[in-house]
Amino acid sequence: MKLSKMPNIGTVLEKRLIEAGIDNSEQLKHTGSKDAFIRVKIIEHDTCFSTLCTLEGTIQGIRWHYLNDDKKEELRKFFDAMK
Repeated sequence: MKLSKMPNIGTVLEKRLIEAGIDNSEQLKHTGSKDAFIRVKIIEHDTCFSTLCTLEGTIQGIRWHYLNDDKKEELRKFFDAMK
């Protein structure tokens, strides 16, 4: 599936993911949100926490706003450890 057809992914993030070597939904799911985030961050150094949540929500098939609190906390710790 084309990335921009997935929840949370617009054309800008789709372009960044493709630049990072992830060009379809199966690749994104296989890569996982954290590794996909790292790949995008290497290209776009100012990639933010919301992007990490966006990627996780996309993989789960939900709007990222609906991630449960435990998952958000896990992602926050991962993001903060990258600083």
